[in-house]
Amino acid sequence: MLELNNLNTHYGLSHVLQGVDLVVKPGEVVGLFGRNGVGKTTVMKSIAGWLKPSAGSISLDGVDLGSLSPDRIARMGVGFVPEDRRIFPGLTVEENLSLGLLQHPGRSRAQERDALESTFKRFPRLQERRRQAGTTLSGGEQQMLAVARVLVGAPRLVLIDEPTEGLAPMIVDEIFAIIENLREEGMGVLLVEQNVHRAIKVSDRFYALERGQVIFSGDASSASDRERLMAAISL
Repeated sequence: MLELNNLNTHYGLSHVLQGVDLVVKPGEVVGLFGRNGVGKTTVMKSIAGWLKPSAGSISLDGVDLGSLSPDRIARMGVGFVPEDRRIFPGLTVEENLSLGLLQHPGRSRAQERDALESTFKRFPRLQERRRQAGTTLSGGEQQMLAVARVLVGAPRLVLIDEPTEGLAPMIVDEIFAIIENLREEGMGVLLVEQNVHRAIKVSDRFYALERGQVIFSGDASSASDRERLMAAISL
């Protein structure tokens, strides 16, 4: 589904990503782990089109994404849940969700209503608060809204950046349950998460990033690979 080949990305003169290779297949959760500042969020933003690569390629089902705008990439089926959530102030929960429908501009009104109601069934807490301003929700509810806003657009690939940071344990459980459900529905998921012990349990494979480079990749079900990962990111 997703393939990064020798991806290089700069912030001005700073060479952040230095030859990243990465693959995400349909129906799998791939963890991207590493210490703060090693380039994990830059990978996500490069895929989503928020940053333009300086070299290498990003492809989705063989189609090059590197030169496309973020809205074109979203319409191709890539959903991005950023770390800061970006809930629109002044809009209700339902209005925030409706913006996710823009990923499919050809939908009929009936199809849009069905997509919203299906999303509310997945997130009953948001349904209870559908008329409430999005920015007045709790931190956990805002995270759910950020995820739901992406899912209402029916993506094939979901990029999720630090979804559980600062959330209560009960909400963390719900977020990881949602990620597992996405895999069961056949979506590809690329997950950046500092809670590695929890994230590795929902991941199929993982990549360890250090100084903008993949230092190794592993199988999340392998005890030796997990031990190597924890040693690498705790240095």
